Amino acid sequence: MLMLITYDISLADKAGKTRLRQIAKHCLDYGVRVQYSVFECDIAPDQWVVLREKLLKTYNPKTDSLRFYHLGSKWRRKVEHHGTKIAIDIFQDTLIL
Repeated sequence: MLMLITYDISLADKAGKTRLRQIAKHCLDYGVRVQYSVFECDIAPDQWVVLREKLLKTYNPKTDSLRFYHLGSKWRRKVEHHGTKIAIDIFQDTLIL
């Protein structure tokens, strides 16, 4: 299933910068960054449980915001891209790291 994860982390203090890096790293472990604070994760349900728990343990609910969009398995007809960033379908195209 495809999950779209967005976040807004308060940088008012040093701890916010640490949380920002940790959240981004957790998301990178499971998906690809499509905007600065937006990740697409093609993820199995059991992996989603693990990632969600990591994110919820990392963020500060008093100062930060997390949003999870469940796009499901038929996500390709729900996503439309326009603009300068090349939209690479890492889930179908060949990706060399």
